[in-house]
Amino acid sequence: MNNRIFPYLLASMLLLLFAACGNKGGSQNSELINNPVYQSEPELKKITGQISQTPEDATLFYRRGKMLQRMKLDSVAIKDYKRATELDSNKAEYYSAVGDLLFENKDLSGSVPWIQKAIAKNPADTRARLKIAKVFLYIRKYPNAFEQINIVLRNNAYDPEAYFLKGMIYKDMKDTAKAMSSFQTVLNVAPEYRDALIQLGLLYSYKQDPMALKYYDNAYNLDSTDVFPLFAKGVYYQSEKNYEQAKEEYHHCILRNQHYVDAYFNMGYVLMQQDSVQKSFHQYDIATKIDYMNPTAYYNRGVCWQIMDSIKNAVADYRKAIELDSTYKSPKEKLKSLGLLK
Repeated sequence: MNNRIFPYLLASMLLLLFAACGNKGGSQNSELINNPVYQSEPELKKITGQISQTPEDATLFYRRGKMLQRMKLDSVAIKDYKRATELDSNKAEYYSAVGDLLFENKDLSGSVPWIQKAIAKNPADTRARLKIAKVFLYIRKYPNAFEQINIVLRNNAYDPEAYFLKGMIYKDMKDTAKAMSSFQTVLNVAPEYRDALIQLGLLYSYKQDPMALKYYDNAYNLDSTDVFPLFAKGVYYQSEKNYEQAKEEYHHCILRNQHYVDAYFNMGYVLMQQDSVQKSFHQYDIATKIDYMNPTAYYNRGVCWQIMDSIKNAVADYRKAIELDSTYKSPKEKLKSLGLLK
């Protein structure tokens, strides 16, 4: 090869390489700017315009990621969070945001490395430590979970989330006394910590202690948009075979949230105990319309059809339940009893 030509070829190759790298970065930024989702809301549109002007600003991607996460657009939000970590690798909260989002979407193994990076960047990151403690709780590595929680409490003896998480660990370990003590400590520190009120309600319910009702009421009064405490009160009365009071609570629950399918299920059960088959059928029928992919709703409606001697309709519902869940044993047993399944 002519020695005079070689430098020009080398220079050309280097130019092509740099151009390819530049296009890759440009392509990535284009994806993070031109997605139609980013134009769907005024605030998103505004911050996306800022990103297009300064695409190397990590804080803008982080802020937009938080907006997207609030809108439940997690698959798009996580791209912004990851881009923020690429642009600024020193911010623990960026890594923590990725780990949190993966954790909330049940990707436990994927979340751990990001949370660990957040802790490495900022050992005092309380949120990251409590998040990794939750991971350890899910995989039942209780000593590891307690270790992370205790680090948080050494830095802040009044952190209610740390005490709440301790309570959840003790609850998982079936140590009801310590769980209740931890949840009560949460309320001593933060009297309006609603999740602790609900957990205490559940634990008192397990003990068939009417004190549960007080905690459910307090939780509901703090946020009446969430009807779970009303439903839980119904379950308490149902377990006591106080069916009229249970129906009243389920009715109250449904009035507040007509799509709360569990209330229809339990109302149907209570009515069945009272030999009100047609009324029970009505509840399960509503359940199939609210949650049309729920095999239990079809099975229970099928049972009502069968009791009312409408075998054809019962069989259709049993088969629908099996279609939705091929492992569901109860409808298979019903079909076997009718001689329609071997």
